[in-house]
Amino acid sequence: MNYDIVDTIVRTAIDAIRNAYVEHGSIATGACLLASDGTLYSGCAIDSVIPEFKLPAEVVVMAKAISEGKRDFDAISVVADIDGTYTPDELSHKFLLEFNVKEIILADMQGNTKVMPLEELVPYKVRRH
Repeated sequence: MNYDIVDTIVRTAIDAIRNAYVEHGSIATGACLLASDGTLYSGCAIDSVIPEFKLPAEVVVMAKAISEGKRDFDAISVVADIDGTYTPDELSHKFLLEFNVKEIILADMQGNTKVMPLEELVPYKVRRH
């Protein structure tokens, strides 16, 4: 994947963190999704006192794109306001796989990145919300 595209996706995910609503202890996360037609979608974590309604950024951004009719996705980046890289939890990972997101960009707040096929995410330690 082109470096400029990766940089844009990661920076957009980092920018989305400022909108995260994490009043109940979740990690502030931001995500950017690249649809196959080149459209970018950004989203952030939405926390809730009701555990079942805690929405990670990667689910929020997927829901935005899907609700606008998108079904084909090239890449997603999810960044958290933590030291190191953030990886989606198992449920989010399965959701991303269901919609065949091709690549995931693991990144930290400084913009350091690693691009990989989503299927290869399994060996990485998952950071939970």
